[in-house]
Amino acid sequence: MYTIIDGKKVASEIKHEIAEEVAKLKAEGKKVPHLVAVLVGNDGSSETYVAHKVKDCEEVGIKSTVIRFGSEIKEAVLLKKIDELNNDPDVDGFIVQLPLPRHISENKVIEAINPLKDADGFHPVNIGKMVIGLGGYLPATPFGIIELIKRYGIETSGKNCVVIGRSNIVGRPVSILLSQKGIDATVTVVHSRTKNIKYIVSQADIIIAAIGSPGFVTGEMVKEGAAVIDVGTTRIASSETKSGYKLTGDVDFESVAPKCSFITPVPGGVGPMTRVSLLRNTLLAAKNK
Repeated sequence: MYTIIDGKKVASEIKHEIAEEVAKLKAEGKKVPHLVAVLVGNDGSSETYVAHKVKDCEEVGIKSTVIRFGSEIKEAVLLKKIDELNNDPDVDGFIVQLPLPRHISENKVIEAINPLKDADGFHPVNIGKMVIGLGGYLPATPFGIIELIKRYGIETSGKNCVVIGRSNIVGRPVSILLSQKGIDATVTVVHSRTKNIKYIVSQADIIIAAIGSPGFVTGEMVKEGAAVIDVGTTRIASSETKSGYKLTGDVDFESVAPKCSFITPVPGGVGPMTRVSLLRNTLLAAKNK
């Protein structure tokens, strides 16, 4: 029988821990942490995500601000706003919600953010610190994945872990975190050019699916007793929901779950953990000042 990894429950526990720390800062007369989200355009999933972030901040006592721009904004104007946020002493951490319109360079935007205020943990300085084990602000989703694994007591030392996907936001950083001392997994990264993906995945004790392809991982690809973390969140049309769509993961839950020891659902698995990681990074930024 498999155990469902409840991301909502774990995120709630971490929020409680963060709320206690924020309350302690307030009691000591210190500044309340402040997280800013910059939203460009009107991408539906980004709007939903930012709305959740605002609610999360309210729950833990962190101040939050949302700055909105139309999709036609010039890159130079966005970079100027980032510079202002970098120099605003009231802002502890901020994010620029991705994806951005095509005419704006995501790399330029990420590199323009002060690494000390990088709540998403995407800046090359913070990625570099992560690679050599210096801590700092970890990328939100990989941090969330590692926390789920730790808090559910999933054994990682010496285990064979396969990460499906090599994005800079999830695949690459989580593969690095899993191989670090203290976690000690043996990690293989597979991607669109990998040969024999099904065979490689079938050997894994732990599977991290972050490829953005609905239902990619099927039961025949998973060995008995594997732990499966599904990072995928693809919107697909659905007549069963009011909104007309539903979120689907990279894992075919129905065929995979019966073979697992642990599995995350979509939604309710990794998603809530990603958001709580932003709170953690913002709190860390405020305390580091």
